[in-house]
Amino acid sequence: MRFIPLLVAVVQLFFACHTAKASTNLTSLVNLFIGTASGANGGSGGNVFPGAAVPHAMAKVGIDVSTTPRQAGYISDNSSITGISLMHDEGTGGNTAGGYGIFPLFPLANCTFASCPVGISKRSALRAAKTDAASPGYFTSTFVNGIKLETTSTRRAGLIRFTFPPSPSSPTNYVVVDLTNDLQRSFHGGNLLITPTGRVELRGTFLQSYGPDNYTVFACYDFTRPSVPSTLVDFGTFQSASTSSPTTIITTAKNTSLNYAFTSNTSPIQAGALLAFNASSVTARFGVSFISPAQACSNAEQEIGDWDWDRVQEASRSEWEDVLSRVAVDTVKEDATIVQLLYSSLYRVSLVPANLTGENPYWTSTYPFYDALFCSWDTFRTVHPLLSIIAPIEWAGIVSAYVDGWRNTGYIPECRSNTKAGYVQGGSDGMPILGDFAVKYGSHAEALGVPIADLYSALVDTSENTPPDWYRVGRQNTAWKTFGYIPTNWADPSGSTGLPTREASRAFEYALGDFAVSQAASALNKSQEDVTKYANRSMNFVNMWDATVSSDGFTGFAQRRYPNGTFAFSPPDACSPIDPTPHSCARGTDNNVGFYESSSWEMSFFAPHSMSTIIRLMGGDATFINRVDHYFSKGYFQAGNEPSFQIPWAYHYANRPDLTALRVRNIVYKNFNTGIGGIPGNDDSGAMAALLSFHLLGLYPVPSSNQVLLGSPFLSSYTIHNQLFNTNTKITVSNFDTTTLTGTPPTGSRLFVQSVSVNGVAQKSICWIDWNDLVGGGAIIIEVGAIQAATGCGTDPAARPASLETGGFAGLGNPFL
Repeated sequence: MRFIPLLVAVVQLFFACHTAKASTNLTSLVNLFIGTASGANGGSGGNVFPGAAVPHAMAKVGIDVSTTPRQAGYISDNSSITGISLMHDEGTGGNTAGGYGIFPLFPLANCTFASCPVGISKRSALRAAKTDAASPGYFTSTFVNGIKLETTSTRRAGLIRFTFPPSPSSPTNYVVVDLTNDLQRSFHGGNLLITPTGRVELRGTFLQSYGPDNYTVFACYDFTRPSVPSTLVDFGTFQSASTSSPTTIITTAKNTSLNYAFTSNTSPIQAGALLAFNASSVTARFGVSFISPAQACSNAEQEIGDWDWDRVQEASRSEWEDVLSRVAVDTVKEDATIVQLLYSSLYRVSLVPANLTGENPYWTSTYPFYDALFCSWDTFRTVHPLLSIIAPIEWAGIVSAYVDGWRNTGYIPECRSNTKAGYVQGGSDGMPILGDFAVKYGSHAEALGVPIADLYSALVDTSENTPPDWYRVGRQNTAWKTFGYIPTNWADPSGSTGLPTREASRAFEYALGDFAVSQAASALNKSQEDVTKYANRSMNFVNMWDATVSSDGFTGFAQRRYPNGTFAFSPPDACSPIDPTPHSCARGTDNNVGFYESSSWEMSFFAPHSMSTIIRLMGGDATFINRVDHYFSKGYFQAGNEPSFQIPWAYHYANRPDLTALRVRNIVYKNFNTGIGGIPGNDDSGAMAALLSFHLLGLYPVPSSNQVLLGSPFLSSYTIHNQLFNTNTKITVSNFDTTTLTGTPPTGSRLFVQSVSVNGVAQKSICWIDWNDLVGGGAIIIEVGAIQAATGCGTDPAARPASLETGGFAGLGNPFL
């Protein structure tokens, strides 16, 4: 990673200031199993990863189940276990079989070298009831046959331990090292090498979890340690007899290598190593790499050279304690459920993206390399804004990786998974992330190691140029700039292609991307021409608005539009939870409604940079409020869908923060809890976790801006620590009322914000606060009461949250002023 002396000093100061917090135990408040229920048969399907990992780890070690969906490998049910593997996705959608799950181990007992059931189906076994347990940096489970497994890890390495029950008749125990079976069963070639000292090196090529490409990854296992007598008594390989008989497996003792050439088709071959031990406890050390098996071995040697389990586990716990301590609450005083939800959410926010610095297989760079950017569409709304508050140093590394991706490939990475470009879901949604950094940390970019000039160039380039395939990266800018909207049934004369669906929702996201460029231009003192140009273009979402379309008594909805300017009608409730005629709203070619994972009823609310425009288009404050109410009461709201995240806060823009407070309470208590089904859908790389964190803190971010919507917190007080500025900002809720901690607060309870002060200075609005005040240190007092504030957000002209159309964000380039 590229550090300069000032950043090193900042990091040293940060850790020095946190030494006193070493005695805390916030990690004990994290429930790793929230969101691990199966998504099958209507289940919540959070796809949460509950295994061992450090913050932003490359190595995410956990058990894999035999049934799908299993995006993160694990499901809280009675599914059989097929192995414990080294890398996983977290909370994603995508392929239901999951991503990664590479090179799993599996323990076997009561068999012989020749008879052990090494194939993935035959070896699979059930877990004993209620033996799964986890805490940050540690996971354990026990099979019904009594074999216990445990794991702990570092960034690129880890330890896995099997403890076998006594068996006098069969004292030899075995461990399978599986070369070919990842979670998707997508082996395309690889090799394996065993040394007599107990080292196993592996290379495998597999299918990425969200995209059409293959990736190659390496691992290194050590089963014996220096200066300790070896318990390894035999070793060899196993492999399918042929591709036509993959379940007929031949085991060969003393064989030291296997090699399978790359094949464009998935190979059904099962193959790996089998090791025998004369011991009741077997510990494996592993390293992973995207460079080579030698680097995988080196990663293990560097990060766990001493094989000290307790040290590794405590170091991981300590890293997580540091992350969690950046939002401090009185864990005794506050509601126990809220505390567990908060810290469990903060934990998941920092599981991804994965820090692969030093593991970039494509180009040499002094900048960080992050993967599992899966996808920016999911994370730009909540994950990155939360990291901007509590983790600016880590966030700067992630932002640098976005910029470095553009510098070396020509495009901002949108959905990089398994080191490969994934699919573009909407806009190029790395743009709001880069715009957010420019606004908040542009003046500190050098200290944080972020090349701010390149960041701005990446934004401008992405807003202007059209890639050959805008299904994988970038935007359909030729159409956007030619028409001022995304037309339906239009072929780009330049020959550029992509998936020509989701026209309306892409236009709304393109508009926000251009707003990010305008905001960055202003923050970085670029030309007024740039500021105005991109602000103006960011208002083009209005060109997708058909004022003649009606639904449920409300008029005006976003629609698709042809090149000749006429609109293509899609029912506004299409793709909503109550769609009477199910439509496809995925990214496939069968999507003929114009929206991605959303309905027109939902996406028509999406213009966070100019919500006053939406209110005007919908008919004014009163109609807008009624329409938001109807959106919820009719059932159009999808709690687990990113386009819905902001809508509970939309009342703020119509001067009714009291309705936001009531709605957010209802949504949290109806959709979130501490059970395995405790989140309403995929965690989506921490997007859901960050959303809940903001709700509980009484905050919601406005993309690419310093404005944060302010609501009614679920805590009586909390303190935010910013590591870059070394500041502590305490937010206190005066007159906090615990009776409001319910989905329907009783009449007369003190829920509604009355006033806000920052360091003793009364604020002009109770609806929003400046991001700089949240990270600036000092005291923020939020006074709450039993009745709504008579003046709404306040009497000041700027009391309502900002909108471009009404002069907010300095009214830059506003064509309506």
